Amino acid sequence: MEKLQFIISKIGRGVAWLVLAMVLLIFLVVVQRYVFNAGSIALQESVTYLHALVFMLAAAWTLSEDGHVRVDIFYRDASVRRKAWVDLLGSLVFLLPFAVFILLGSWDYVGASWAVHEGSREAGGLPLVWVLKSLIPLFAVLLILQGLLLVLSSLTQIRRSVA
Repeated sequence: MEKLQFIISKIGRGVAWLVLAMVLLIFLVVVQRYVFNAGSIALQESVTYLHALVFMLAAAWTLSEDGHVRVDIFYRDASVRRKAWVDLLGSLVFLLPFAVFILLGSWDYVGASWAVHEGSREAGGLPLVWVLKSLIPLFAVLLILQGLLLVLSSLTQIRRSVA
């Protein structure tokens, strides 16, 4: 359990550095366009790719760090036991079914992209759309793993509060 949490944390912290690369690339695109009156579709698409990498690969880590958005009207003043119940039920009713749906729903979509090694529709774009789409099931798997860790953690907290 701790090793899996360590891996998810390392992935999240690693891809978080891509935000800096994204900012630098956006700056480069802006300078290219407005100073040199030039542009690069591949460079612009690389920003989109980095954004997708950050969002999809850091989502599970964000969940583990309790950095996701939630409606805190009931949660913020709740006891540790009640928070554990909310996390447990939220994971079982919302998070895990959503992640499984994304995983199963993306399988054929990603497979079709792999079959043709799908590339950009834009001339001069990146030829790696099939790799980008592969992030979708990976996103789902990481969320499922983190959701299971959250379920186990919630059950442990509930058991401790009873004893």
